[in-house]
Amino acid sequence: MKKSNKKLLVTSALAMSLLITGCSSSSTGGGESSSDKSFNPDNADGKTYEEVRDSLGAVPMVSDEIRLGGVAKAFENEYWRTLKEGMETGAEKFSNKGYNLTVDMKSPQGESDEEGQLSIVKDMINKKYTALLLSPISDSNLVPGVESALEADIPVINVNDGIIKEAPNFVGPKADQNGELLAEWISEKIDGKGKVAIIVGMPKAFAARQRTLGFENWMKENAPDIEIAEKQNADWDRSKAKDIAATWIKKHSDLDAIFANNDTMALGAQEAVNESGRDILVVGVDGIGEAYDSIRKGEMDATIDSFPLYKGQIAVEMAIRQLGGQKLPRVIWTPQALIDSTNVETSAEEIIKWTDPEIAK
Repeated sequence: MKKSNKKLLVTSALAMSLLITGCSSSSTGGGESSSDKSFNPDNADGKTYEEVRDSLGAVPMVSDEIRLGGVAKAFENEYWRTLKEGMETGAEKFSNKGYNLTVDMKSPQGESDEEGQLSIVKDMINKKYTALLLSPISDSNLVPGVESALEADIPVINVNDGIIKEAPNFVGPKADQNGELLAEWISEKIDGKGKVAIIVGMPKAFAARQRTLGFENWMKENAPDIEIAEKQNADWDRSKAKDIAATWIKKHSDLDAIFANNDTMALGAQEAVNESGRDILVVGVDGIGEAYDSIRKGEMDATIDSFPLYKGQIAVEMAIRQLGGQKLPRVIWTPQALIDSTNVETSAEEIIKWTDPEIAK
């Protein structure tokens, strides 16, 4: 049904406005939690990283030693390991250009270890790292660390998510556009009518809220004949997502699609779909390798790749620009794109047209 129809549709993933960094904000707003009202990078007057390069020019040379401290959510998730690789790649490239630069990327034991993550930040402050690149587990757990870092004149950049409104700069993608693009993709595949379900990440996470909000608002405004029949948290956990999806599959004989807030949960949902023998679209977010492989096998149907390998390099570049005296915009958006069977073999460099930044001479 859905998957066979999908293969007949000739929509090109590369032509469906899937590359997002150059878009003006299409956030539909509304329904935000109280914590979002103070600062929401999806709705901010930000710039893409290309616009920052155009306006600021070459990356300034910094002669002093730079020790960057990066803190991820948890390396148990491939996404955060790839972001680490991206920051290390960026540091190596700048070192090869003459910068005295290192990056030390760490994470707590798991994506629920909020205290452990804060302890890592405090240790980096005590060790006087030059600047911090932080991806908090929640919107509040690293606030004490950020306040201490700023008091010690250590620059802080909030990378990806959650959101630290106390951090002077944010580098990451527009989270609500993840949900908007996947809603549009699903609507096209099921001809604008049917029944879908949403598996949500951790409720406290900005990305989970915004991805869900973008999906729901797009469906409400553009596909009134598509019913969101179910929505439940699985806390980024694959086994929880599988169990939830299995329950929905038994409950709804006419379920058309499942949108999971990340690929890990989407892969769990796909396992439930495989075991049921049903033909149900499954889409996720993050663009991890296992999701790519699943799409190649004809199982998972789509993911939003926010290219953590390049996001990490952009975060390092922006930290150097700031340390070199350039004034960064409050929000810097990084690239993301929808990946499905039509572009799963296309290189990331080609999709986002990646180039390394110019270095000042």
